[in-house]
Order: sequence, then structure tokens, then C-alpha cells
Amino acid sequence: MTRTTDIPQPISQTSVRRRVALLLEYDGTPFSGSQSQRSGRTVQDVLEAAIVEFTGERQRIAFAGRTDAGVHARGQVATLDTSSGHAPATVMRALNHYLPEEIVVRAAAAVAAGFDPRRAARSRRYRYEVDDGGERAPLRRHRAWQRRERLDVAAMAEAAEALPRGVQDWAAFAGPVAEGYSTVRELLDVDVRRCTARCLAVTMEATGFLPHQVRRTVGALDRVGAGKLGITEFARMIDGPPASAGPVAPPQGLTLMAVEYRPGTLNWSCAHEAQGGTA
Repeated sequence: MTRTTDIPQPISQTSVRRRVALLLEYDGTPFSGSQSQRSGRTVQDVLEAAIVEFTGERQRIAFAGRTDAGVHARGQVATLDTSSGHAPATVMRALNHYLPEEIVVRAAAAVAAGFDPRRAARSRRYRYEVDDGGERAPLRRHRAWQRRERLDVAAMAEAAEALPRGVQDWAAFAGPVAEGYSTVRELLDVDVRRCTARCLAVTMEATGFLPHQVRRTVGALDRVGAGKLGITEFARMIDGPPASAGPVAPPQGLTLMAVEYRPGTLNWSCAHEAQGGTA
């Protein structure tokens, strides 16, 4: 657990409630996802427990985006409502005292009472890492999809260019969704590049993503890189039946890097630089 020696004590509550935004970084390995559920430990559970420890207030926090079990975050955004008078920087420091080592509040900011971290977001950016072409790397097993086969990054990048930027029905790249749930999203950018001799990254930015959309895209691109799927065949997947693209890449390679808002929406007060988080 992160320890801070001079944690502010909760102060008396008032009738005035304020909304505070939190910039979160977490290792998703031990969690059953971000959202609270019937079974399994989640990011929401431990964050709400830390809020109770500090303020005595029980509440449901809101996230900018949902992450699945095993998926990490560098720039997740959440909001809490509080009647305490502590400054955002103090809230950040106190929550970090009570949070487990897998989660840290990187920054905090006072926001308007009606601010919704999900609806106000202009885009989300995810990064998926693949280690390829070598023996397994135990220290990277929770951070990347480890593939012994060497992948053709140039072919993967060319295939990614076939993904239409703009508004598109992405049902083929989505996991099962409820009847009537819209599968139309706006894709802003896709980038595939080699980071090191043994690591490549797929970065995707969109106004919003469907369940498993990034992981299905990476799974299909992996087949291109392995020479098992042609670029033309990959492009045809876009208009395929629902949940037909893939396979679904494993969760540990995926990180929510940033949620972007209009400039000036969030004025972070932070101990860690809010780089890679929000604008």
C-alpha cells in the first residue's frame, strides 16, 4: 500500500457537494475490470473503499471508459462527489495513502457539478503492445502479448491504413452487445510501429470504442503480420457479420493511455505530471 506520513484528516461535512475529477493509473492484472460487479475485485471497488476511508462518504464513482479484466490504464478519468473542503491535491494525496499499490491517483481537479467524464470526453486513446520474435520475457508477461513468431510490422501498418477513419459501423470488430446497442463509432487514428527490436505497438484513437474492439483489431492485425491473412482479406472484415473479426487478443497487452477533453476542462493539480492523460 502507498504510504504518506502526513495524511489530512477528514473534516466536517457540509451541505455543499463538490465534484472532483481523478486521473488514474493502474495495473489491471489483479482486477476483474474497472467496473464493480457481482464477483471479483475491481478498480471501482477499491477506489470507493479508499474514498470511504478518507471522507466517510459512500458513493458510486463514474469512469470515462470501461476496462476489462487484466487491462491497464495510464490515463483513466473518474469523478467523485464530496462534501469535504479539501483541495483536489489533498484529495489525491489522501486517496493514494489508502489505495493499494496497483492504483495511483496521478492528478486531481475540481470540475463543474454536471461534468460527466464519459459524455464530456472527445476521444480515448489505447495502446496495445506485442513482444515478438523471441523467447518469453517473464517481466513483460503482464504488459504485452508475447509471440515467439516474428511479425511483419510493415504489412500490419499497411492493413491498418485500410481501416476507415471517420464514422463507421464497427459491429464486425465488437464483442457481443445488447440488442439495439449502437455499433457506430468514429475512428480518428490507427498507428502500428515497432518500438524496439522485440516490441511493436498498435495505438488506436476514437471518440469511443465498442467492447473488445481494440483487441479484435489487434488480433486480426496479428494474423496479417504472421502471414495468415492478406491485407485485402483484412479490409473485407470491416463489413463482416457482428463479432466476426479477430481473434480477440489477450487483455494484458492493452492500456488506456489517455482520455481527451476540450482544452481547459480539467486543470490538474498533481504530484505526477499529467502527461499522457488529458488535455
